[in-house]
Amino acid sequence: MAEQIQHTQVPAAPEAAFHELGRMLLADKPLVEVLHEVCRLAAASLPEADEVSITLVEDDRTRTAAFTGSLAATLDERQYEAGFGPCLDAAQSGGVLRVQDTAAEDLYPAFAAVARRQGVTSVLALGLPMPTQVLGGLNLYRLHGTEPFSAETEAAAAQFGTYAAVALANAALLASRERLATHLQTAMASRSVIDQAKGIVMSIAACDADEAFRLLAKQSQHANRKLRDIAAEVVAAAERGERAWGR
Repeated sequence: MAEQIQHTQVPAAPEAAFHELGRMLLADKPLVEVLHEVCRLAAASLPEADEVSITLVEDDRTRTAAFTGSLAATLDERQYEAGFGPCLDAAQSGGVLRVQDTAAEDLYPAFAAVARRQGVTSVLALGLPMPTQVLGGLNLYRLHGTEPFSAETEAAAAQFGTYAAVALANAALLASRERLATHLQTAMASRSVIDQAKGIVMSIAACDADEAFRLLAKQSQHANRKLRDIAAEVVAAAERGERAWGR
């Protein structure tokens, strides 16, 4: 488990945070240092986020690499143990997962109930577009107010994630250059099979991409298995000419 990041004075404006992320590309900082800085900048530039964490998936191992509060780390770890949850699924799929109201959540009800008891009102998890061997996700937890994360905050977080992913990817490449090709293939294959399964479910269930993902996520939770394993079964069944969904 990563060490908790102490809040210090950092730029509050998103533009200032982006500038700091850009500067990281010019410095050969260790990955752990970049992770801490990214997490710290996110907390400073996204005011609706009370706690922030970063999920990394590498070599089939998932961990919270940096966090601003112990609550975020605890809730992240609960998802890793279960094998599904908004933060884990966002990192694996590259998408955006929203728990708008932890008191009325139907996709991740067990996780939402635990988060609610800890004072979390909403969660926003964004997959980081990292072009390296590591899959990543930026997780935001809101503890104040009754409204979910605003559209403005989500847009700012998505832009922040794009900048952060480049900085993280650069640091990760410096840290493990020799393993890049093998890990990249594994990471992209995992995300690719989820996209293939979504397409199959969309065709069978006559639904859009978001609903197809929800159906796969629900099956993952019902079977208590990882999302990518469910997706791989759907794709394999379709390749054999068998009914791949709704059996």
